[in-house]
Amino acid sequence: MLNTTARQNTAVRTVLVVEDEPTLATAIAQRITAEGWSARVCGDGASAVQAASQLRPDLVIMDIMLPVMDGLEATKRIVAERPVPVLILTARDDEADKVIGLGAGADDYMTKPFSMRELIARCKALLRRVERAKVIAKNSENEKILDFGSMVIDPAQRIVTLDGKQVHLTPTEFDLLATLARRPKSVLTREKLLEEVWDWVDASGTRTVDSHVKALRHKLGADMIRTVHGVGYAFEPPTE
Repeated sequence: MLNTTARQNTAVRTVLVVEDEPTLATAIAQRITAEGWSARVCGDGASAVQAASQLRPDLVIMDIMLPVMDGLEATKRIVAERPVPVLILTARDDEADKVIGLGAGADDYMTKPFSMRELIARCKALLRRVERAKVIAKNSENEKILDFGSMVIDPAQRIVTLDGKQVHLTPTEFDLLATLARRPKSVLTREKLLEEVWDWVDASGTRTVDSHVKALRHKLGADMIRTVHGVGYAFEPPTE
């Protein structure tokens, strides 16, 4: 296990890098350190779960293909113990893999090969989203329950029920659903969703929005979110 410590900073972020290819792992850790953050590297999923429990990182960068325990299982165990943003790395540009990764609890993904500049930009966006989520949660404390009959969304408790059964959503999935549901039938562009949910100011993550919508459809049903091709998405309240 490799450990790299960033220069002293009053708000040093700790990033757990889980990658079994030593050259890439070292390159990522060095780039993270250059940002003034602290990096810890693990080469397999089982070690990552243990390190996450001890280290309590602010962010996890997780490769999917790992020895001992794959990245999807490691992600499930890490976020089950403690909510933390996870950026998954995949060597395959397969949409199904990305949806599965997001379903495991990841917040974003990148396909190899990738630029270090883009990786750091995604990491910064995820860290900003954590802070933004705290503000959203605070502002939602007195928000009324969104009752659509068979589906009920409780913004204050961050609970979604469908046909009386609670649906487990990741923090990002919940915020995306709530953002759409607050304006039922209204079309929100991918760029608008990126701004409101992820706090991104550019359109570089529009495919991330698409993947999260697919993950939501997998959990809630295909008809719940309507695609407006070339524009964005709209929440369609369930019909009784």
